[in-house]
Amino acid sequence: MILSALATSVGINLGLTVLLAAAYTLLRRRPPYVAVYSPRRPYAPPEPWLPAAWRRTEADVHAAAGLDGVVFLRIFVFSIRVFAAAAVVGVGVLMPVNFMGDQLRQIDFSDLPNKSVDLFSVSNVQDGSNKLWLHFSAVYIITGITCYLLYYEYKYISGKRLEYFMTSKPLPQHFTVLVRAIPVTNGVSVSDAVDKFFKEYHSSTYLSHTVVHQTGKLRRLLNDAENICTKLANLKSVRRTSGDPPGKFLGIFGRNDLVGKYQKRLEDLEENVRMEQSDTTRSRQEVPAAFVSFRSRYGAANAIYIRQSDKPTEWQTEHAPDPHDVYWPFFSTSFMDRWISKFVVSVASILLILVFLLVSAFVQGLTYMEQLETWLPFLRNILEIAVVSQLVTGYLPSVILHFLSSYVPSIMKLFSTMQGFISVSGIERSACNKMLRFTIWSVFFANVLTGSVLGQLEIFLDPKEIPKRLAVVVPAQASFFITYVVTSWTSIASELTQTAALLFHLWGSCAKCCKRDESKPPSMHYHSEIPRVLLFGLLGLTYFIVSPLILPFVLVYFCLGYFIYRNQLFNVYSPKYDTGGRFWPIVHGGTIFSLVLMHVIAIGVFGLKKLPLASSLLVPLPVLTLLFNEYCRNRFLPIFEAYSTESLIKKDREEESKPEMAEFFSNLVNAYCDPAMKPIQHSSNSDERTTPLLS
Repeated sequence: MILSALATSVGINLGLTVLLAAAYTLLRRRPPYVAVYSPRRPYAPPEPWLPAAWRRTEADVHAAAGLDGVVFLRIFVFSIRVFAAAAVVGVGVLMPVNFMGDQLRQIDFSDLPNKSVDLFSVSNVQDGSNKLWLHFSAVYIITGITCYLLYYEYKYISGKRLEYFMTSKPLPQHFTVLVRAIPVTNGVSVSDAVDKFFKEYHSSTYLSHTVVHQTGKLRRLLNDAENICTKLANLKSVRRTSGDPPGKFLGIFGRNDLVGKYQKRLEDLEENVRMEQSDTTRSRQEVPAAFVSFRSRYGAANAIYIRQSDKPTEWQTEHAPDPHDVYWPFFSTSFMDRWISKFVVSVASILLILVFLLVSAFVQGLTYMEQLETWLPFLRNILEIAVVSQLVTGYLPSVILHFLSSYVPSIMKLFSTMQGFISVSGIERSACNKMLRFTIWSVFFANVLTGSVLGQLEIFLDPKEIPKRLAVVVPAQASFFITYVVTSWTSIASELTQTAALLFHLWGSCAKCCKRDESKPPSMHYHSEIPRVLLFGLLGLTYFIVSPLILPFVLVYFCLGYFIYRNQLFNVYSPKYDTGGRFWPIVHGGTIFSLVLMHVIAIGVFGLKKLPLASSLLVPLPVLTLLFNEYCRNRFLPIFEAYSTESLIKKDREEESKPEMAEFFSNLVNAYCDPAMKPIQHSSNSDERTTPLLS
């Protein structure tokens, strides 16, 4: 790609970014759009959004978005620090060295816009040149800086997690465990089996239990009632707004008829719900799973980490999620069911990646004019127009890839749901891992391999050749990934305008009978956003010495994301759960992978550049990086998996004499009652429903 095509892409995306930010600034204070841009507030914030986002402290972020929100913003802080240092080294030192090289061609400054961006890459440095030692030193420098900042962030967030636990009020999930695969004999209910087992083996700490019931049919009825209730409320809202009752259309249909029809259907559904609730309780439609509560955190921890039965597939225990975090519609009832579902999901994930490889092969073909003219010969005359060719090669491929990738997170979340996770946070953390693997293989490797040579999949069959082969194919896609990063400016700016939510809001304003429920603010989709942010860290590190021209664009992306998401976490997104920062180990592992990949590519680059000594001296670096990762895993990861005996007993002793603990334990008995089993609200008694039927 030539520099003029890159400049075209930068200009388009910069203009769109400014336009979207300006549109948000104008619309956010207008009363009709408060529900879109400030759903967490009853009014539009009076202060400008950018200074307000800058002034927020970390304590404010924690109060508004929980520790997960703090961790998400720390990803941007960490990335800005890393790539600020990388940009100084890359743009200030490596890029001038690359540009002044003469490996590719003599530089004609008068025709610079028509030169390839490869002039700024390491490919332009003469083979065997001593200038390559600057690139060698830069790899060690950026690795040292990144590892130091990773250690600092891991230590900092670990401390925040412990502080979060020690200062939190008593929470049901700290005193409760989920027990699955409960063995039941004929004539004995699940409830009786649980009560007998835990009274016998945990008599001093056992408090109560709640058995999980099969409520699939009941939940479907409640969802139907919820939809009817929403339609009924919208119709009544239209009638109040219009004043007089609307007349009939052609003497047949009218809103009065619809109100009566929906009212009757709602009453019938409510009666069916009550009957189904009674049948579920009376017929004991129990699942061999139960939430078991204890009188202390330490007692609950013992039940989790000590095997309960001589048969490992029975009486399986795990952490209970927050009651509001439980994903009630699906409980995998046996060890075998969960094992099979994991296998099926793994196969489906691999198939999805393979399908996306084919899509990436087509998208990458758009970056090569010769290949595009071969595929579409009838467009040859149009493609010869300079502006069209620059748009097609410099803008269109990354837009298509962004569009197609936007549908993947929902698929990965569905896969995680099928695996039997019983909490929304567990589903999203699993989906986050899947999305990260998908992003690395289907966005990075797929474009690297299919963009240069379609038959490069055998690259991993010969491990000794991996560095050399990657050193060839990765630089070849530098121009594509630079435009991909630039296009992402528009993508992250569209987060401000909430385009999809705005369109739904406008449609609901025009067609009031179809107005959606805006009473609840949306939640942050960490499972899609974290892998997306980590991808840009991967691109910045892998292209650090190969094509440092990408670094300022990556840095701009992280700076935009930092301010935009600080604003969104306060005004738009409401936390649906709080894992206590358990997303950070995913971030740490993804960054370590990016560093090792950078080392492998650098070893191959120096080998191709006839500097074998530099390649040999870099071999210890990935080993040292992996040892550093192992140290961090042993030092910090256990804090994210479980709390220590010291913390648990100290916290129990601090609260055992507090008078409010009696009330807490009284509420804990019913904390894990399935919302589908709770009495429903008689919404027909009011003009408009104020609370949901199913929480």
